[in-house]
Amino acid sequence: MIRFKIKELIAEKEFKERRKITLQEVADSAGVNRTALSKMMNPSYQYSTTTKAIDSLCQYFSCKVDDIIEYVEE
Repeated sequence: MIRFKIKELIAEKEFKERRKITLQEVADSAGVNRTALSKMMNPSYQYSTTTKAIDSLCQYFSCKVDDIIEYVEE
């Protein structure tokens, strides 16, 4: 199964920038729907997204694709 690591990236960015980052801020800055982000963060929900959304998140977090998603054997 595919696992999104959005929570970890937000926590890391909060630590680096020493401030609270809301999901709405990520959504607005990355141009990704907040509801879509919520679904990505829910491990029990198998969410399918676009490469455009992944690209936007990579730009926002200044990271690589494998920092955002990973494959986990069930």
